[in-house]
This record gives sequence, structure tokens and C-alpha cells, in this order.
Amino acid sequence: MNLNDLLASEGIDPSQVIVMRHRPQEPELNKVLPWLAAEKPDTFNAYQQTQGTAAENAMRQLQGKGYIASFIRHAPTKALFVGVYKIGATTPLTPEQYWSVPAYQEMKAFGMYGFSENDGREHVLWFDLALTDFYADWKGKLIVGWPPPERSWWRRSHRNVMPVLAVLEQSALDAAMPEWDQIDLSWEELAVLPMRWQDILRQWRGIYLIFDQSDGKSYVGSAYGSSNLLGRWLSYAASGHGGNRLLRQRDPRNFRFTILQRASPDLEAEEVIRLEGTWKERLHTRAPWGLNDN
Repeated sequence: MNLNDLLASEGIDPSQVIVMRHRPQEPELNKVLPWLAAEKPDTFNAYQQTQGTAAENAMRQLQGKGYIASFIRHAPTKALFVGVYKIGATTPLTPEQYWSVPAYQEMKAFGMYGFSENDGREHVLWFDLALTDFYADWKGKLIVGWPPPERSWWRRSHRNVMPVLAVLEQSALDAAMPEWDQIDLSWEELAVLPMRWQDILRQWRGIYLIFDQSDGKSYVGSAYGSSNLLGRWLSYAASGHGGNRLLRQRDPRNFRFTILQRASPDLEAEEVIRLEGTWKERLHTRAPWGLNDN
């Protein structure tokens, strides 16, 4: 069984399909692209709705009749299924119009280069890509083989054999969260945390650190409310400062979020606050040396 067999079984001609295996060059975007596919499908789709010259020309040839079979690099020689999209109408975008699109602004925060005047084109084509119901239940679960060369990230489906290697029980897009003492997140990543991560962080009380990369100063905080660590971090994701006076004066794009100490969800709030105070003392995060004002 291979991808072309699956396409044909659903009445899709493989000769009308371009297969894309997305692997952004930008490290931060490469890290969060699976999260976007899982949690923000419209933003993920925006990533593939504009392309470089070669892929753009190939898509234009199939406009109105063809499809994009969208995958994300899963491992060397493997690709993880996201969906099949019908190729519709196009809209030309100038660099200014391109960067006015909210999805591209969002991905720019993760380092996306995107379309610019240095690209050599006056405009880029934005494709209307409509997600189909093709094996929708296998999103994040279907893994196919990706034939060499590895760097060739898009292919004509009928010219390639991509064997079905596995269908996972759970989606691999929202990967398992690392151990709590290995979590190190940017401010932008807080807004796209996978649901699996959110469910775990919602259970944990604890002490966290916000490190400002611009000057090395830090802030220690505690989480013990109804949503625990998740609630506090989502507050920072929304406001950038979480209501803290000294953080209001800073650019949250420089912040990194880590956990200093995980606590039981039934630990009394007073004890969590006491632990928070000990970390402030040990790390010297009270002003003027740090960003805690109490």
C-alpha cells in the first residue's frame, strides 16, 4: 500500500497531486510547525498557500483541478500526514500585502523569512487551498516513506512511490511534552502549546522563571490558581507581562519560560508562595538585581 493507492481509492488522480513535505529552514518555525498544524490549522495552511517560484508554477498548472497532499518531515526518509487540499483560485500579493496577513505576521515571530522584495518577484501568488476530508482521521497519524533525495521537499505524486509505513494510534503532531525540568519556551510558543501539553500544565502548581535574554535579568513567579501553570503562562501569552509592573516595561519577545520547581496540584497556596520567596532569595531576582518588585 502506498500514497498513490490511497489517492486512487478516493477517486483522486495521482497525476493531479503535488506532495509537499514541509521542513522550514528557520529553527523556531520548524519546531512549532507541527503544533500549528494541530492547533492552528489556518495558520499552517497559510504557510503553504504561498510558495517559491518552482512550486508556485507547479501549483498554478493544477489550479482548479489538482491537489496538495500536505506532510511534515517526521524523521529522515519519513513524512507525517496533515491533509489533502484542493487547489483553487489565486491572488497576487506584493510584499507589503503579504506581510499584512495576520498568519504571516504570526509566523514571522518564529523567524519566518517569508516573501520580500529581495525575492526577485514583484508579487507572490496566494493560493486558495481548501482542506478536503481525505483520510481526515489519519491527520498526524499516517506516516509514509519519502524517497531520496531528502532535500527535494515537493514531488509529483504519480512519479514517486511513497509506501505507507504506519498509522499511529495517537497524533504525532502534538508530540509528548519533555520532562518538566527540560521545558524552555519562548513567549511566542506559549500561544501555540499543544493541547496535550496544556492538559499537563493545567494540573501542575509550581515555581517558574522568566528570563529576559536582552540583559539577563529574571523574574520568579508562582502558579496555584484553577489552571495552575497553564493559567499563568497563558496570561503572559495574552498580555506579555501577566500584570507584573516591571515586566510591563520590557519586550516579551525576549522572554524565556522555564519551571524551577513543580508542585503537587493539592499543595496549599500559602506553601507555594513560601517556595516562591525562597527562589527569589536564592536567585536574587528582587529589584534592582532582578525583575521582582516584592
